[in-house]
Formats: sequence, C-alpha cells, structure tokens
Amino acid sequence: MTSLFIDAAFDSGNIDVLSIDGNTARLAIRKDHQSEFAQWFHFRMTGAAGAEVELKITGLNGSAYPGGWPDYDACVSEDREYWARAASSFDKDEDNGTLTIRYTPASNVAWFAYFAPYSMERHHDLVAEAVACEGVELVRLTTTHDGQPLDMLEMGEGDKQVWLYARQHPGETQAEWWMEGALECLTDPTDPVARGLRKLCRLHIVPNCNPDGSRRGHLRTNAVGTNLNREWDNPTPEKSPEVLAIRDRMDVTGVDYAMDVHGDEAIPAVFLAGYEGIPSWTDELGEQFYRYQRILDRRTPDFQTALGYPKASPGKGNLSMSTNQVAERFRACAMTLEMPYKDLADFPEPEQGWSPERCKLLARECLAALLEWLETEEG
Repeated sequence: MTSLFIDAAFDSGNIDVLSIDGNTARLAIRKDHQSEFAQWFHFRMTGAAGAEVELKITGLNGSAYPGGWPDYDACVSEDREYWARAASSFDKDEDNGTLTIRYTPASNVAWFAYFAPYSMERHHDLVAEAVACEGVELVRLTTTHDGQPLDMLEMGEGDKQVWLYARQHPGETQAEWWMEGALECLTDPTDPVARGLRKLCRLHIVPNCNPDGSRRGHLRTNAVGTNLNREWDNPTPEKSPEVLAIRDRMDVTGVDYAMDVHGDEAIPAVFLAGYEGIPSWTDELGEQFYRYQRILDRRTPDFQTALGYPKASPGKGNLSMSTNQVAERFRACAMTLEMPYKDLADFPEPEQGWSPERCKLLARECLAALLEWLETEEG
C-alpha cells in the first residue's frame, strides 16, 4: 500500500498517475481538450514529509515543445505562495522522454507545476482589487464556451490607445503574474509611471484572454481546442469567441500601442517579437518597435536582444497572430513579450529561476519604458 498520493482535480490541475511504487511515481501530462498540445502540468503530492521523492513525467518526446525540457527545473511550493525550483533532469531516451524531479518536502504536502500557477480565483481577486480603485472600469467583453466572463479593465484620460493583453496561451502563467505587477503599478495613485501613463493614455487591459483553458489546465488552447493566437485574421463565435470580442473592441477604440504577453518554453531569456513581415511594413513603422525595444533593454538587465525568434521575411508575416494583425490593421506599434519557463541564461537566480516576483518587476519596467517611449516620441 502506497503512502504517496498525487492529485490534480483542481483549477489548472493537469497530470495522469501511471504508477506509484514507494516514493517513486510515473506520471504523464494530459493533452489539451480536442488538441495535441501537452506541456503544462500542475499537481499536488501528499504523504512524504522528510523523505526524498522521485517524480518521473514520461512521454515528453511527444510534448508540444520537447526542447523545453533540457536544463529545466520544475516549480515547487509547500504553501502555494512562494515558488522555488526542484532539481530536475531530462533523459530523452527514458520512457519516450522523461523529466525526473527529485525533492524532499519539509511538510506533508507539496505542489508542483510547469510554472507558478495563476488560478481563476486569483484572477477574480485581481480584477476586484483593480475595479475598487478610482478611475478603473470593468468591461465584460463576452461569455466563454464554459460560461466564464472575459474581463477587460479600462483606465486613463489620455488620447493614446494602449492595449495590454495576456494569457492567450493559458499555460503561460508568467503572463498573468506580469499583469498583476502591471495593475499594481497602474492603480497606485502615487506611482509616477502610473500617473504619467494615465494622463497620456486610455489603457485597455485584458489580464486573461483564455479563462477556459486556464481553469482546464491547458497549455495553449481554449475549451474547444483552439489556439487563440492563430485566430486574429478570422475569429469566429464557434472557435474563438475570446479573440472575436477583443478584436471587435479594438475596432471601436483603435490601437496605438499593443503588448501581447506570453511565455516561451525553450529560450532562457526575456525578449520581444515584432511585426517585420506585415504587408504594410515601413521602416518608419518598424522604428517605433525598435525604439521601444532599445528603451526597455537600457532599463532592465532582465531584458535582452541577443536571443529571440527569427524575423519574418518581407510580406511573410502571419496575420493570424495578434501582433502582426494589430500592427497591420491599425498601423500600431504592436509586440509580443516573451518570458521564460527556465531561468535567464545570462542573469540567473538559482533558487527560484524566472519567478512570479520577477514577472511583476518586469511589468513595471515595461510600463516605464512605454512612458519614456511616449514622452520622447517625435512629432
């Protein structure tokens, strides 16, 4: 009879238990519903206080991004507030690719996740706290397939239309930790960055674009298996009501600046991706993005420009992706912010790696960079 138990029947939980033998468990990640994507895991372990456990997540050669597993350490917490890293190793030849997590819990319970989870309950707390602040309005954009509200927060008195939106891919929880940091800054009446932005901008903020996928424990898709960041050229109520509602609202407000916040499985760095391949690209439009990138690079050592995605060739930009669609549709300065699941290769923090705390700090630097970008805008 085993004394080790593993559970995942909760908000954003994802794991299948294949076997438990003593303090060793063989596990597998469930695929997103109606999709082949699998990478996000989140589960609770009980029954092993003071004893080392060995948790083997198998079958990872068939995961969405096998390149994400080498040099990756799983996130672990015993209080669900502070998330550290558990020593992990990946063997592509063991059981079709196995991540082995070794950990000795101090207490009788520990939670493990691909990145520190951001629950829908915490999302609702975030929204409630923001709306309680002066000048913040809540807009219910639509109802999802699972019957959840899609929330947007609006604030600011300026003419520049700024859109910040996150977690199109629900397993990229870094994005909503970033949003928490951004909202803490923007709703602080004494913060000079917030005061400057709210004077110059009307801000439209969607902290979680994919509540259904978030609650279901998906990596990349919504309730019906749709990758929302491939729907921006032709969103539909059947496949992507979330994107349809956001893009329709953008058509009403217009967009001058947009940041779509994500996480990247393989690249150990924070970086930005732009819109080089859009049909209406001009060097003048592109310089808006590059100028913002230079400002952010100067402001924080957590950002860099050496690592990132290759630029699209002229005219080859994928307009189904939000950054390209928004840049093309509105001639806006649009961008995708990517944060790692791993630690930063050139600025590591061994105990936590890239963490919720660093996501939140980065958010304020991104906002401060935006304020500088606006204040130094020519013409």
